[in-house]
Amino acid sequence: MRGGLTEAGPTPTPARGTFQAAITAVTVLAALALFVSSCGTGGTGARDEGPAHSDAVGGGATMTPSPAPSRTPSQAEAVRLVLADPEVSTEVKQDLKPCVGDEYPVDVSYGNLTGGTVTDIVVNVLTCGDVVGIGAYVYREERDRYENVFKAEEPPVYAEIDRGDLVVTKQVYAKGDPVSDPSGENVITYRWSPAQRFVKEFSIHNEYSGVVSGDATPVPASG
Repeated sequence: MRGGLTEAGPTPTPARGTFQAAITAVTVLAALALFVSSCGTGGTGARDEGPAHSDAVGGGATMTPSPAPSRTPSQAEAVRLVLADPEVSTEVKQDLKPCVGDEYPVDVSYGNLTGGTVTDIVVNVLTCGDVVGIGAYVYREERDRYENVFKAEEPPVYAEIDRGDLVVTKQVYAKGDPVSDPSGENVITYRWSPAQRFVKEFSIHNEYSGVVSGDATPVPASG
């Protein structure tokens, strides 16, 4: 070391040379330690290691991880939910079978209907042949499990989410109407109430007879 310093400039005194040599050695060791630390932490150095060491050594507060968002159930899981639901009638469960391959006759939609922190699930069970709704259900997560908070099993029936409300459509058939051609429909809007669950807000009756001529007019239904 001293030989190197002599070639770089004037010959230092023994004391000064020893001091400079010590400073140089410390600098080299510090740089080497920083380089090794950077390699071991993905190149971020003390920024990654500092806070963690401070908490561990000082016994400070431990960081609590944020709760992971709930995963939205798949269509297959929604089918299993309906089949395992004691609120669903035996008739609907018997009809809930794959139409082709593993494709079940269900429509599943997700949204916020009940004001909770987890997405609610609306499941419509249909028939395979004529696609008629035979059951509509709403599931809400309560106590880490999904529970049935609404059901309608008077076919033909279909439920959907409309701007935070639950809208249920029930087709109306007159005597002699084919399944593919109902006479009209009742559209019922429900709103969530924590105390009473879904409460009917209003209903509308639509006649289909004048649809072709453009004369159909919604008629409010009482109750």
